[in-house]
Amino acid sequence: MNVYDFDKTIFYPDSSYTFFLYCLKKHPGAVLRFSPGILAASLRYAFGRIGAKALKEKLFAYLRCLSDPEKLVEEFWDEHFALIGEWYLRQRKPDDLIITASPEFLVGEAGRRLGAEVIGTRMDIRSGRIEGENCHDAEKVLRFRALYPEETIEAFYSDSLSDTPLAEIAERAFLVDRGRLSDWR
Repeated sequence: MNVYDFDKTIFYPDSSYTFFLYCLKKHPGAVLRFSPGILAASLRYAFGRIGAKALKEKLFAYLRCLSDPEKLVEEFWDEHFALIGEWYLRQRKPDDLIITASPEFLVGEAGRRLGAEVIGTRMDIRSGRIEGENCHDAEKVLRFRALYPEETIEAFYSDSLSDTPLAEIAERAFLVDRGRLSDWR
């Protein structure tokens, strides 16, 4: 099995940020209504006062104002699926697994279109609330092992050294920089 990070690895840039901008364009009133809270949470995060989970919940709080967020996710991928890296499309396999800190509701649709399984941050698409932990760093290994206790990762791909815990359990690991691969060091 090959395992991939998603944002800035096989999709460039970041899907959560790109989706946020897409929602701002499509539903400015809903998103702008939550901007003071998003700005305050961003500052608290920058100064180490809150964690990524709390920031992410503030960032996606606007979801509760959308009447059909599932349809919006589909439309988003209709417009943005072309940003999937060509390098990935050339090598993808039917048993690929994507593990991401981005919400499963968002990346899950891209995974469905790619034919890949997705493990991500479990977030309620109607409220923006995270169920469990943010799927980041060592949490990715915990989530992987919970679903695939005996599986071997043949190759792992990521843009970020924060994914070192997954790289360490893979037979081979690669850093990805805009589609250019280098051995993990």
